[in-house]
Amino acid sequence: MKTATFKEWTLTTLDKAFGLRQIWECSLMDKWENKEVEIDNFEKKTLLNLQKSLIRGGRAWNEVELENKFISPVVMTANIDDEQMGYFLERSLSSIVADYELSGIVDGMIATGFREPDIPLFCMHEYKRSVENQGSPDAQVLAAMLVAREQNNNQKPIYGLFVVGLNWNFIVLNGNEYFISKTYHADDEEIFAIFKMLKTLKKIIKSELIKTDMLE
Repeated sequence: MKTATFKEWTLTTLDKAFGLRQIWECSLMDKWENKEVEIDNFEKKTLLNLQKSLIRGGRAWNEVELENKFISPVVMTANIDDEQMGYFLERSLSSIVADYELSGIVDGMIATGFREPDIPLFCMHEYKRSVENQGSPDAQVLAAMLVAREQNNNQKPIYGLFVVGLNWNFIVLNGNEYFISKTYHADDEEIFAIFKMLKTLKKIIKSELIKTDMLE
């Protein structure tokens, strides 16, 4: 059995090791990106205030500052946490996938459970800048998503996100195919598109990913 951390991979090596294939059209991503979601006045004001700080200093922030001053507040404004699921930070994740034992720390994840994460449904990695970190941001989150898929063991899609500085890319893993979204820029009007996708994600998790008996 080979062992590897999330940081060791590129998309190419993941493709070869696990029989993955990047696709260029994805109905699941289309649904995620295009669902109509309302942003109320409080949410809009909160996002604009967070964005002001990002525009002023975001390019100089380190990873901890980027996470705490912008990413997590945006995620929490989407009201992710309840008694069935929560947004967890800096949690370890590991599983055997094919011939590898994959492991690592996930910067952020949405999982069932409200005190401790149980079943991971969404994985996120964030980077200050892509050239300053060990590993590839897209591959690191995809490796974590493979572990999440293994832990789910239900053949349902896994959702993810990687943030590089001010840029956000969403990702869907369905079977052995994955799709990476366009780049969304958090320092302009696309902050609202990013937020809508986070709100939509909760609806997708509730209606399509969590087993009915978990909600009872």
